[in-house]
Amino acid sequence: MTTTSPYDVQPGDRVHRRDPVVVDRHSSFVRVNHWTTVITMLLLWASGFALFHPSLYFLAGLFGSGENAREWHPWLGLVLFVAFYGLFFRFWRACLFAGEDSRWLAGLPKVMAGGDEERLPEVGRFNAGQKMFFWIMAIMVIIMLVTGLAMWDQYFYDYTTIEQKRIMVLIHSVVAVLVVCGVIVHVSMVIWERGTLQAMTRGYVTGGWAWKHHRKWLRELVTGGRVGP
Repeated sequence: MTTTSPYDVQPGDRVHRRDPVVVDRHSSFVRVNHWTTVITMLLLWASGFALFHPSLYFLAGLFGSGENAREWHPWLGLVLFVAFYGLFFRFWRACLFAGEDSRWLAGLPKVMAGGDEERLPEVGRFNAGQKMFFWIMAIMVIIMLVTGLAMWDQYFYDYTTIEQKRIMVLIHSVVAVLVVCGVIVHVSMVIWERGTLQAMTRGYVTGGWAWKHHRKWLRELVTGGRVGP
């Protein structure tokens, strides 16, 4: 028995009766927003790591010089914040935890070890792992923004002491490493769940993929009349 969430279904979601069946999952806006976040994050990593340690300074070459990397880094951080929270305000309700999420997490280790995914409970638009990543990133991005602003001496030098700046540098660096680790896990899950990347490149998934991985969401589309040619 599954419950229906009114937030799982987005305006552009639709099932198309084709051979094979395809399901619209992500709009053009979401895909552009997502890839803006990804590209901005990669540039932030390159510029940030170039400034973090001399052995990684070669990454500054992507920006022309270390001075350019330092200048661009905080502005890229602002772009990342705006891009990510564009996604946040669209999906935060769909990422609220539901009753089946704890059971999904409990059964995941056996599935990853080679068990049958049918043993997992049906989930909506996002599974528990995706929801956890979403909320962790939402917190991390805010921490990175606040600590980054505290270090942006060009505009905010007078607002923090030297001791406070040192603490902010430490927090900023630790959280940056945690974000990298989280994204690596996220990408690994995308690779493991075949067909997921297509949703963010073409905007749709196959009916078989939706039935296998997000069955409750697919049911919501069908019972809600989101079916077309």
